[in-house]
Amino acid sequence: MNRTIIDVYALQTVPPSNLNRDDTGSPKTATYGGVRRARVSSQAWKRAIRIAFKDLLDRSQLGERTKRVGESLAARIKALDPQLTDEAASTLAAEAFAAIGLAKAEKKKGEVKDVESSYLLFLSHRQLDNIAAAALEASRAGTAPDKGRLKTLANTEHSVDIAMFGRMVADMADINVDAACQVAHAISVHAVDNEYDYFTAVDDRKHDADETGAGMIGTVEFNSSTLYRYATVDVNRLHETLGDAAATRAAVEAFLTAFARSVPTGKQNTFAHRTLPDAVLVRVRDTQPINMVGAFETAVQETEASGRVKLAAAALADHITAVEGAYGEQPTGSWVTHVGDQTAVLADLGTVVTLGDLVSGVGERVAAALGRPA
Repeated sequence: MNRTIIDVYALQTVPPSNLNRDDTGSPKTATYGGVRRARVSSQAWKRAIRIAFKDLLDRSQLGERTKRVGESLAARIKALDPQLTDEAASTLAAEAFAAIGLAKAEKKKGEVKDVESSYLLFLSHRQLDNIAAAALEASRAGTAPDKGRLKTLANTEHSVDIAMFGRMVADMADINVDAACQVAHAISVHAVDNEYDYFTAVDDRKHDADETGAGMIGTVEFNSSTLYRYATVDVNRLHETLGDAAATRAAVEAFLTAFARSVPTGKQNTFAHRTLPDAVLVRVRDTQPINMVGAFETAVQETEASGRVKLAAAALADHITAVEGAYGEQPTGSWVTHVGDQTAVLADLGTVVTLGDLVSGVGERVAAALGRPA
């Protein structure tokens, strides 16, 4: 099977916002090209994409990442046998995870109390359901949990989000899953200075005219930016993990939709920063992923005649053409979804379509690469 790589590029303008905060509450930034840029971490946007998956994929195709693995498994065991007490279900869950070696059970006076992982453990819903069924089956048979079988159940039927973003299990490296998708930190195409909003809140129960002053005062740090976003999906690796061509196509289509429509929710109620990208460009390659961030190594400087979006689109189009020309890169497919004249320069790089047609077009290409009818 030939290699199939999907590169996704996007330009997205967000208004005053604080999408992704650091430990002090300030919007995250990075220095690139000698100037400070707004930044949204890959982890923040991957989280937003995973949340968006819930509206795009069936629950059985997704996973759960939590430390409270015992609680999750016990609920499944109890659902399979409602006559079990909560304590009995928790004990079976604890014994199952202890047998696998994924988590340690807490004990109180010799009785299993609960089981919790020391780190976030990523398991698919199907894996958890299968482990619950196996644990209950062993209990009914009066036998100890089969460690080998339970470990196999924890390492088969991976969910789309596990296949896309990977899984690292510190205590059991042989069930790690290599990520098929890489997401870059989004950075602004221009220099950014953070600003501060000084706010006051009025106490609704202050009615005395002599009692003046705000009930609360504070500041919120923010910035606004046009972001360059990039992600890449290794279709071959995704197919290897999921083991099914139809599931692989569905995963790619869900990812492209979620990538374009998701936004991290940091301070969302304060800033209502929900926007859609000014442009999305997808290039399918058979060589390697290529991040075109070099287009913005020199920060965009808007003028009265041209705003940031138009200049960023032109810089991205020029850089892609130059890089692909210099290295002999010829994408096997390319689609563009863009908004208005500001990003029209990108139209020369691919077939101009709506986002829905872009998603289905890439899905058809994936199906063809995997040897299935589109």
